[in-house]
Amino acid sequence: MEHSSEPDIWAFEKKARNRDFSNIAGVDEAGRGPLAGPVVSAAVILPNSFPTSGITDSKKLTPQKRELLFHVIRRHALAIGVGVVDSEEIDRINILQASLLSMKMSVDNLNPPPDCLLIDGIFKISSDLPQEAIKKGDSLSISISAASIIAKVTRDRLMEKYHQQYPLFAFNKNKGYPTKAHKEAIRLHGCCPIHRKTFKGVREYI
Repeated sequence: MEHSSEPDIWAFEKKARNRDFSNIAGVDEAGRGPLAGPVVSAAVILPNSFPTSGITDSKKLTPQKRELLFHVIRRHALAIGVGVVDSEEIDRINILQASLLSMKMSVDNLNPPPDCLLIDGIFKISSDLPQEAIKKGDSLSISISAASIIAKVTRDRLMEKYHQQYPLFAFNKNKGYPTKAHKEAIRLHGCCPIHRKTFKGVREYI
């Protein structure tokens, strides 16, 4: 009898169902590392019948594959919530707090509401709901993987819109991340309104 060495990406959801939870939301964020733009979180509740093929941590997927899976998740999910915290608020409360706030917002935007949360990372969010923080959860839990894809695609689309407003910084290509070309553009042109003024690589040029 063959045993698969692949981890069960439904394991955390099954454990929660065994504790009589039914609306289990995976929660993840995108955009902690960039020098510009918002941090975006998503919360996703999937049905048991969700077609899992190809779903994994969004960072392991090509942009084309993420777009494709974004539509699959949108079509099948029981609920999707999104939370966005802009660069001004990131500068005001710091990126960790802004990430946790955007996660909380995404959970609050779920309809139907969840009864249990699976959070990517080591920090829990401000919520009375039962929750589990899972290190590398975006690779280990199907719901968190789905949330990572929704968050990443949503944020990338926002950055493409910002590119129309601030074309000097090529946000359509770098999505605000500190690429060599992006850092050079900041050095040459200073920063724009969506740059994170407290981040190293930006604050030196204000």
